[in-house]
Amino acid sequence: AIKKPIDARPLVSIVTPSYNSEKFIAETIASVQKQTVTNWELLIIDDASSDETVACVQKLQEKDSRIHCIALSENKGPAHARNLGIKKAKGKYLTFLDADDLWFPEFLECSITKAKKHPFVFASYKRLDENLEPYLSDFIVPEKVSYTDILKSNAISCLTAFLDIEVLGKKYMPLIKKRQDMGLWLQYLKKTDYACGIQEPLAIYRIRRDSL
Repeated sequence: AIKKPIDARPLVSIVTPSYNSEKFIAETIASVQKQTVTNWELLIIDDASSDETVACVQKLQEKDSRIHCIALSENKGPAHARNLGIKKAKGKYLTFLDADDLWFPEFLECSITKAKKHPFVFASYKRLDENLEPYLSDFIVPEKVSYTDILKSNAISCLTAFLDIEVLGKKYMPLIKKRQDMGLWLQYLKKTDYACGIQEPLAIYRIRRDSL
């Protein structure tokens, strides 16, 4: 089994909703295991997948105690799955990673460094297709965004949002089909004046034809 290396940095809770993700989830988990920060918990909430997602995650969980799989018996959508992950999160920091997206190894490290100065951080990312080939140009985020900025255009993506929930507290996503993440960011931007952007791409957003 992979032993959790000693890392003096505070615990980071990573919430990953999954639904029929067997094709991609091992690669997503590997991108978390390659982080330069090792003190994390990965909460995978499976939304009643009909494929082998859960079996795939459980196999990896047996080898790495930082991975936790919660398998739901009925499909309730990504907002419900993420909210259950938020509820169970034990870390000082909270972040999200969808079951088909990837982080570069320094994502957590850069986010923690930035979050020491400001409790709500987000980063730029690459936009690739299903096979990780270039699809659109890199999405480079602004240096900061406020509540009113988000209302005009949401520059904060779920795969790079990073929150100090010791400072900001736990809030939950509205149970709507799309833009649940934006609903959550707006709640946090009522508590803090702005979110701080990291211009360097630190993640890969995988654009799939059939995905919500």
